[in-house]
Amino acid sequence: MSYSQTLRSGTPRSREKKALNPNPSKVSGNEALSTQTPQKSEALTRRAQNANFALSIGDIRRAAAKSVGELTHKRRTDQIDPWGEEALKKTCVSFPEKLPEMRFTYGHLAQLKFVMPEVIQIKKVLIKDERTSCLKPYLHVTINADALESDGKSKSEGGGSMHLRNSTICTVFNHAALCGHFLLVISITPSRATLLSMKNNTMKRVQMPPFLLHFFLLSLLPSISTTSSPGTQAEALIAWKSSFYFNYSPSPLDSWSLANLNNLCNWTAIVCDRNTKTVSEIHLSNFQIRGTLTHFNFTPFLNLTRFYLNQNRFIGPIPSAIGNLTRLTILDLANNLFEQEIPAEIGLLTKLEFLTFYDNNLSGTIPYQLSNLQKVQFLHLGKNHLKASNWSKFSAMQSLTHLNLNQNAIHSEFPEFIFQCQNLTILDLSRNQLTGQIPDLVFTKLGKLEYLNLNDNLFQGKIPTTIGQLRELQSLDLGMNSLNSSIPSELGHCTDLTHLSLASNFLSGELPQSLSNLDSILHLDLSDNAFTGPILPSVNSNWSLVVDLNLRGNSFSGNIPPELGQLTNLNSLSLDSNDFGGELPGQIGNLTLLFELNVRRNHLAGVIPWSIGNLTWIWFLDLSNNHLTGVIPQSVGNLIQIWYLNLSNNYLTGAIPLSIVAFTQIHFLDLSNNNLTGVIPPGAFNNLSWALEIFNVSHNHLSGVPSEFSNMDRLSIYDFSYNNLTGPIPTCFIFRKAPAYAFIGNYGMWRDAKGTVACNSSGGNSKRKNDINIVVIFIIFFLGVGVVATIIGFFVLLVLRKRSKLRPREIKTSQNFENFESMILQEEVKFTFGEVVKAVDDFHDKYCIGIGGFGTVYKAELESGQVVAVKRLNTEDSIDIPAINLQSFENEIRTLINIRHRNIIRLYGFCSRRGCIFLLYEYFERGSLGKSLYGVEGVTKLGWATRVKILKGLAHALSYLHNDCSPPIVHRDVTVNNVLLDQDFEPRLSDFGTARMVSANSSNWTHIVGSFGYMAPELALTMRVTDKCDVYSFGVVALEVMMGKHPGDMLESQLLESSRLSQDNVGLLLKDVLDQRLEPPTAELAKAVVLVMSLALACTRAHPRSRPPMSFVAQKLLAQALPCLPEPFGIMSISKLMGLGLHANGS
Repeated sequence: MSYSQTLRSGTPRSREKKALNPNPSKVSGNEALSTQTPQKSEALTRRAQNANFALSIGDIRRAAAKSVGELTHKRRTDQIDPWGEEALKKTCVSFPEKLPEMRFTYGHLAQLKFVMPEVIQIKKVLIKDERTSCLKPYLHVTINADALESDGKSKSEGGGSMHLRNSTICTVFNHAALCGHFLLVISITPSRATLLSMKNNTMKRVQMPPFLLHFFLLSLLPSISTTSSPGTQAEALIAWKSSFYFNYSPSPLDSWSLANLNNLCNWTAIVCDRNTKTVSEIHLSNFQIRGTLTHFNFTPFLNLTRFYLNQNRFIGPIPSAIGNLTRLTILDLANNLFEQEIPAEIGLLTKLEFLTFYDNNLSGTIPYQLSNLQKVQFLHLGKNHLKASNWSKFSAMQSLTHLNLNQNAIHSEFPEFIFQCQNLTILDLSRNQLTGQIPDLVFTKLGKLEYLNLNDNLFQGKIPTTIGQLRELQSLDLGMNSLNSSIPSELGHCTDLTHLSLASNFLSGELPQSLSNLDSILHLDLSDNAFTGPILPSVNSNWSLVVDLNLRGNSFSGNIPPELGQLTNLNSLSLDSNDFGGELPGQIGNLTLLFELNVRRNHLAGVIPWSIGNLTWIWFLDLSNNHLTGVIPQSVGNLIQIWYLNLSNNYLTGAIPLSIVAFTQIHFLDLSNNNLTGVIPPGAFNNLSWALEIFNVSHNHLSGVPSEFSNMDRLSIYDFSYNNLTGPIPTCFIFRKAPAYAFIGNYGMWRDAKGTVACNSSGGNSKRKNDINIVVIFIIFFLGVGVVATIIGFFVLLVLRKRSKLRPREIKTSQNFENFESMILQEEVKFTFGEVVKAVDDFHDKYCIGIGGFGTVYKAELESGQVVAVKRLNTEDSIDIPAINLQSFENEIRTLINIRHRNIIRLYGFCSRRGCIFLLYEYFERGSLGKSLYGVEGVTKLGWATRVKILKGLAHALSYLHNDCSPPIVHRDVTVNNVLLDQDFEPRLSDFGTARMVSANSSNWTHIVGSFGYMAPELALTMRVTDKCDVYSFGVVALEVMMGKHPGDMLESQLLESSRLSQDNVGLLLKDVLDQRLEPPTAELAKAVVLVMSLALACTRAHPRSRPPMSFVAQKLLAQALPCLPEPFGIMSISKLMGLGLHANGS
């Protein structure tokens, strides 16, 4: 028999097909592979549909040579022979990363019965691994030529079918090529026995290669589609979902299930093509998914047009296989945690119109292949860690209208390829490290720009005069650079500008007259430069729409122009820190929409205009550090929304007006360093009692302390020093522990050692009072003797009771726990307290996981598998915890048990019995922050990003307790040991509110209020606990986390802010203070670390009023990093950080 002999018509095909496919009816036509060659595609297709056939060795080799070229022999059988470059061009074949599993039917080698197209198939059902129920991404298999015997057919008979399995002879490779065709390559190395059989039967006339025979079978069936069936897509989505983790249940993707396999188009977040009923869009925005893209099988979704994964928690790299989704028009991966580089294969998605990777952790250079996306209109790569690329490799992107590269680590000159993107309307390169001068071409080539943001870079030199060519520009931000010219007059040609910021540069000179042309301006910020000269009325006369005007931190001089009163839409006016003189114009009262007016640190003279009372919406008013004279007008009483009022450091005279009674919202009132006289008005402070926190009237000539101050529960900082106050210091609570500086300089005032003068005492008849006191003393003496005797008897009985009383460990689980005096559990709790006690074997020591000053913590593993932590507090046996009011404590527990915050540990409930209190919490295996920080994890797991993340969560927890709970809760004991960590290093604040269970009369009150080393310094002077105590403790924890040790020495410096000890820290470098076990942070991490350290130092300031509220800290940490570093990280000093925090007081 020759090689050209065809198969006999009687070859049994039915048995082969049955062995291959148990359900042949489900095999669609587009699943079959053919063996047609490019030369005979039509004929071979027709023959393949009708009958069995075979090709001779010569035919196959000739067809293969014409289509893909000759291949050199490779002895390795575990991979495919490489294709030549020319072969790839001819066949339109590229190698994939994933290979599907296949079945195929074989015949005896001598008969070459390989070419039965009906049974060479891709079987989607075989892709599934039955052992793991997961989809295999690829299968690379071989067949042993010695095992070509199945279905009872011998080698001499040929025929049969089998499933590909591991061996050493044959490699099968299938690929959906770019042109939509399939390629089947079978590389066979016959064994010696098979060669012998072939030689004896059919190969006598042919000289065979000694070791290897290559067959190339190329199928070019035009009917085959790259679209997978809905079933294949459904299985791929289910497999992907199995790798997801959700923060809540039930899963929002419950519809993605095998039970719903035939209803794919109605699945959540899935949109199907109307014709093919296959997936065309995936919308998974804001599902809070934790997962990866590496578990996503891209192959079945080649027709996907829209892919939304934004606002989730996807991690890991973006696979290069994403380049196979060549029909995508929208790809949104923003607001995730993707890492590593942007794959160059993104450049294959040439139909993309919208692409964003905003707010991830991507690094590496920006791939130039992105410029292959000639249809893309919106490209957002901001808020990553991307670096500059070789911009010369980028080509023009003519369709691009929105380009955002902000908040990256791009250190280069201005990217020149942008000049060719002449349809740009929005360009944001802010918060990078771009250097050099701003090129003229930005303004001459990009004439369609409407939004340009180059803020927070390293640009130097002048603002180009060509800026006037951007006639459509609406927003321009060149702030926080090193520009050192004057404002070019050509800027006045940009008459559509609504937002203009040139803040924080080195710009100088006077404001050009052409700025008056900006009659559409809404927000104008020229702060922190070196501008000089007066503000000419003709310049600002046309700014009638302006809402925010910020000119602070310059050297403007002359009078404040009365014409500013015409800007009646102003909400914020900041003229502070300049050289303005003259009077504050009365026309300022026309700005009735003002929320903020700041003119401090100027040279203003004259009186405060009466019209100031017209600013009824104002909440921030600062006229301090000027030369104002006269009285405080009674019209200030109209400022009913005022929150912050500072009139200090002027020359004001007269009395404090009674109209301040209207300040019902005020938190900060500073009238210090003036010449005010008279008494502090009695009755004026009744309405201020619930809001006022900071009150300073020092360095005046005032007298009298009204009794209403005794009702000011929120008043935490006050200063009456250097006045004309006389008499004893009132003994009401807020003054009882007053610091010495609060009343110093009042030479007629003293502290009554006997403490008998009450806050509401009046003059009265002193003799009558003395007589009454004598009677009271005798009564107290005789009553005291009786009380002492009673106490002694009670003490004896108490000792006897303690000796006979069973200790809590002796409580047996056989007792009826329903008889507990009190029990509060959350409604969703599915266990009983009896099960908890049983799980810890009546609180055996082997279950103890921690011992604290106020109790012992046990780990309880319940029969259901749930693990809880149990804290046992014994209020009778412990000398550290005095007796408590159980009913009051229960009420508080009911409040705490309803707290829901992701960064606060869940309190499941509590029980009380026989002097013991049991608190039930959720359990965290990783333990406390202190354990991780000072253990091995402090180096291996707690990197800078993780530490910032932990502190961010802790700040939000405290902010929630202070601001979102009713009533507000002060934790009182924030330490590294009271912060627990879950497996993802998310912090959980624990033991909140426990201090409330302790009586304030305890002699150990300082133990209860907080832990040594974390307590606010004012607690040494007063027992008043405020939210600023928590702020201080947070600052200590933040410093400890970043330093890797307790910041004891640094805290001493903070307590003595102006002392020599503080000066010793001037040269202390930040890099030397940080945890030396870690490498110094770089890029965005360095900015984040600097932000955390500056906030921590602000939180640990000595005076509570100068500490920021936790809401301010949480908001700042939400930004994650400073816009830029004020100086290189390696030379940044602690004193510099203290300066950064000067404005972090939340006001």
